[in-house]
Amino acid sequence: MPLTEILQYEFMQNAFLAGTIVAIVASVVGYFVVLRHVTFAGHALSHIGFSGAAGAVLVGVSPIWGLLAFTLLAALAMGLLGERLEGRDVAIGIVLAFALGLGILFLQLYTAYASEAFSILFGSIMGISRSDVALSLGIGIVVLVALSFISRPLLFMSMNPIAAEARGVPTRLLSAVFLLIVALAVSEAVQVVGVLLIFALLVAPPATAMYLTPRLYPALSLAVGLGVLETWFGLILAYYTDYSVSFFIASAAVAAYLLVRLLVWMGVIGNVLPAQAIEGSLGS
Repeated sequence: MPLTEILQYEFMQNAFLAGTIVAIVASVVGYFVVLRHVTFAGHALSHIGFSGAAGAVLVGVSPIWGLLAFTLLAALAMGLLGERLEGRDVAIGIVLAFALGLGILFLQLYTAYASEAFSILFGSIMGISRSDVALSLGIGIVVLVALSFISRPLLFMSMNPIAAEARGVPTRLLSAVFLLIVALAVSEAVQVVGVLLIFALLVAPPATAMYLTPRLYPALSLAVGLGVLETWFGLILAYYTDYSVSFFIASAAVAAYLLVRLLVWMGVIGNVLPAQAIEGSLGS
């Protein structure tokens, strides 16, 4: 069957639309996640979201609302605990442990929704509806608009938090707002790649792009391009093989990252480190 015929099916149309939206948002937000060295926070929020989704299923509402509620509350708690985002691993770990405990409790209270729990863990992009696509688009717009308002002070604070505080940048508030943005992006991406493979879209594409250019906008463009292509690749292969979309997306993301690292090691391309990416972003 030609690839063009795939889009004749509404479920594939929805999958490509949602996947593209999520890939764009996750890649853009992920750039700042990698830039600020807070990948553990993104990892924690995805697992906290699982607990929220399990709780939502327990009370009979859509899992996405539980995801949003738990990740936003956890992000607010993480962002307000301490002066700076870096070095807050203990607080993040405590919040994560408590949320995972709640998730286990929710699953034990009502085990009839094992299929929903499986979808939350590994994604369910082939089964989303047009209303889910619209919700993803709405969340994505909110995330990108919010991030555009704080991007410049966020970059400044990422490079030199002490100087940012001296210049009057509200670092604690900015950290909390950024984590709220990450929480929204994570909640949106879970339906595509699931809780366990969220890094496939949130971290891998921007991390790969940072090794190719130190400039903000070229790196963002590369990250978005990689995220979208990897998502489309996963959808096409999943359609023809009946294997998990998440597996193919994660495999493509890791392969691209390892290939770029290999080219850097061989000296084919320059070694552009994340620290250089920060400086280049502020200079753009």
